[in-house]
Amino acid sequence: MTTPPLAPYPASRLRRLRQADWTRRLVRESEVRPSDLIWSMVVHEGEGTIPVASMPGVERLSVKEAAKAAVRARDLGIPAIAIFPHIDGARKDAAGSIAADPDGVIPRAVKAMKDAAPEVGIMCDVALDPFTDHGHDGVVEGGKILNDPTIERLIEQGLVQAEAGADILAPSDMMDGRIGKLRAALEGANFQDTMIMSYAAKYASAFYGPYRDAIGSAKLSAGQGDKKTYQMDPANTEEAIREVALDIAEGADMVMVKPGMPYLDIVRRLVDEFRMPTYAFQVSGEYAMIMAAAQNGWIDHDRAILESLAAFKRAGAAGIITYFAPWAAEKLGG
Repeated sequence: MTTPPLAPYPASRLRRLRQADWTRRLVRESEVRPSDLIWSMVVHEGEGTIPVASMPGVERLSVKEAAKAAVRARDLGIPAIAIFPHIDGARKDAAGSIAADPDGVIPRAVKAMKDAAPEVGIMCDVALDPFTDHGHDGVVEGGKILNDPTIERLIEQGLVQAEAGADILAPSDMMDGRIGKLRAALEGANFQDTMIMSYAAKYASAFYGPYRDAIGSAKLSAGQGDKKTYQMDPANTEEAIREVALDIAEGADMVMVKPGMPYLDIVRRLVDEFRMPTYAFQVSGEYAMIMAAAQNGWIDHDRAILESLAAFKRAGAAGIITYFAPWAAEKLGG
């Protein structure tokens, strides 16, 4: 895009439009509203709330508390909540068997939240890592994460979530072909209105650590390798384009970039390339860094959070999945 010619100084004084709060608001290009937020939330199998040490201000919520949170989201104008499970380690196995348990914590939470606030959308993570004793997102055999057997397990999990009333399924596993398989399974089971938000560009990032603490995910040991054979190389951009193109072709309704802040260039590129609803996930590491710096007095808590959220909108994101959602919605108002 060609920049239009500007009159030379002093005819042009760009500071004129910055001189007062009302002028700054009048010409503001990007603005965050509560309706742009998806509240990222962890639910657990017990009672009450449990603080997450590495994420000050974040708590694991019981099913009952999650239902109350859904009502709060409705009252704050937050349109949707993304829920993730914390599972007792003793109940995990190598296959992540309880991921498809219709009486598991996620289906129970979905039902309770939809009963409490049916107007609020509920998004479920479709992945095995919270349920496996090895911490990988898929079926492991001989140290290798198997693609197609993992997809079969994910379909079972996704159908259980859809049956419970989930509005959006969000596969975060990064297995090849899983969007098309899941879309076909949903259609075949008469869940044609269930949406898919694909973790289309999910990078093998260092910023996920506090989340794994929050959900109690098994820590990968040297013998278990890492997630680099299925999550994307942080150095790559063109690969993200291919991943997103495939997911859209397979039936994704929305796409996501994860993490958010370190990958704003990817958000902008995807919006420009595909004109699809594109979301950014402000992940646990981003949250923890802002909170730690704010608690130490190194940055301004309120300004840093709002500035970070505005960055996603400026990059073109349709919305932001964030642990800051309830705080930000209160701050921003209706």
